Amino acid sequence: MIYTLENEKIKITANTYGGELNNLITKKDSVEFLWNGDEAYWKYHSPILFPIVGKVLDGKYIVDGKEYNLPQHGLARVREFNMIEKTENRIVFELLWNEDTLKLYPYKFSLRLSYDLLEDGVKVGYEVKNLDNKDMYFSIGGHPAFMCPLFENEKFEDYYFEFDQKETAEVMLTDINTGYFTRERKEFLNNQNKIKLDLKLFEYDALIFDSLKSNSITLKSDKNNKSITMDFTNFPYLALWTKATGAPFICIEPWYGHGDFFDFKGDFKDKEGNQMLKSNEIFTASYSLHLK
Repeated sequence: MIYTLENEKIKITANTYGGELNNLITKKDSVEFLWNGDEAYWKYHSPILFPIVGKVLDGKYIVDGKEYNLPQHGLARVREFNMIEKTENRIVFELLWNEDTLKLYPYKFSLRLSYDLLEDGVKVGYEVKNLDNKDMYFSIGGHPAFMCPLFENEKFEDYYFEFDQKETAEVMLTDINTGYFTRERKEFLNNQNKIKLDLKLFEYDALIFDSLKSNSITLKSDKNNKSITMDFTNFPYLALWTKATGAPFICIEPWYGHGDFFDFKGDFKDKEGNQMLKSNEIFTASYSLHLK
């Protein structure tokens, strides 16, 4: 079911299927900033990545000596959530473990997604609670996609990213054929805060950063004065992605955790970037989107 929140300036819709944000609109001019989910390119809008980000090797992973299977980005983005709270400016969805999820992910959990309407955008919150009687391991992340270009008379290359600080940073490399991390890195930014968009940037899949100083990134255009800023404070990884073959959207992805290295054979608890919760402990994180 789709729910709507709106104030004088902003309108959002969110879907209990996948707990996904579906629309992010400025009301004054009816401009839609969030990707429209056209299946010809990519059928999602802003999926939640849980309990893994990216891929596990061959779709398999080990917990306490037992093998499990998970598809790319986990199980939550294709599950029905329950709406558990709704006010004028806030909505909360929850996904609870069940016998089906235990076959894929052997932990009892509660995953809550919250959307808080802001004067100029939306705050997206994650809450993970360990409902099991053992330590629980997971990764979590966002995958929001934004219209790029926003308007018909523009092209993808008219847009650029701008960090709030100048960065000297490498990107983590993945194998173009498998999507697994290679343990190699590539120099990318050298005392710079801007990334001019070009499809060639994504010929080896996403740009994945793990050492940024910045707390925010803004998508801007040379052809209009619209922009969208993501505050991703405290997220250890940030990925930027679109289809290398060309698509009218760009993703900004804040992550806790990342996909498997090509040679990782260990237990899930030893996976780099995974978070750990003891029984009844709660993990929280949030990012916010600000429209101009």
